[in-house]
Amino acid sequence: METTGEIQVKDLYHYWIGIKEVTVRPNTVRNYRERYEKNIKSDMEKMGLKDVKPLHCQKILNKMAERGYAESTIKQTRITMSNMFDFAVQNDLLSKNPCNKAVKANIGKEVTKKEAMTISQQQKFLVAIRGNIYEDQYAFLLQTGLRTGEMMGLRWGDIDFEAGLLRVRQTLAYNYRIGEWKVGPPKSRAGYRSVPLTEAAAGILRRRRESLAKSGAALPQWRDYVFLGENGEPTKNSAYDAMLYKLCDRSGIPRFSMHALRHTFATRCIEAGMKPKTLQTILGHSNISVTMNLYVHTTEEEKIKEMQSVQLALLLHRGC
Repeated sequence: METTGEIQVKDLYHYWIGIKEVTVRPNTVRNYRERYEKNIKSDMEKMGLKDVKPLHCQKILNKMAERGYAESTIKQTRITMSNMFDFAVQNDLLSKNPCNKAVKANIGKEVTKKEAMTISQQQKFLVAIRGNIYEDQYAFLLQTGLRTGEMMGLRWGDIDFEAGLLRVRQTLAYNYRIGEWKVGPPKSRAGYRSVPLTEAAAGILRRRRESLAKSGAALPQWRDYVFLGENGEPTKNSAYDAMLYKLCDRSGIPRFSMHALRHTFATRCIEAGMKPKTLQTILGHSNISVTMNLYVHTTEEEKIKEMQSVQLALLLHRGC
């Protein structure tokens, strides 16, 4: 990084993001880029690095709130600024980080909590996806709880039909900036895991293997991958989501994204009596609190059923 003359924020950003591209996951880099390009750049790029104060950071976040950004996106912007300026501090370009504790990000539009499908919604959804080009992918996530990138990165060598397991060893994501597919590691160390296959999940895999063997549709570089589109290549996440919205509208249920399939899997597992610790390892979480707080939602149906099961005990405590 050139250190002669006054360093501007844009100079820091370009050097910092270059380092991040080889040290963190592609999704994290994409988030950093989006927040800088969409929210930070216009207000800050031409500022001298040493001229940036907490008030400048707060101004960016306040402007986002005024424009109707969700609180989660505002927090991601704060994380981006804080990380970038901390890099400058660690390299003796700044004496202290201007995106400090005084800069508040708990502002903006509250995000609607992601919910799992109810049992009735899931039944309608499963009917709606019959015969759809992505039926196998949607159904597989509901049977395994994999992240979308983990499903896309699944190869036939990761499947052990004899043991009834799949092994999560990598992820696959499309980098829109450079127009290429990128293979990456699982989200964390706990992401490297084995997941038992239900009969339904194993059936999906066997059908796909037979279908691919007959059609020979897979392009040579993708021959080892399980979930490919009709063109013999992986399908972009955005295509999965776009189709999901259409299917939800068609079946009369609220729209959701691919990640809600993982939520739904986790909720069905808990409802069926799976131990939270077991679910934690299947989902690939390093901390069980993440499993319980983020992915397991008690549906209204389940609350009613549970309350009915304890109502006699509640009456007994009153001496009735």
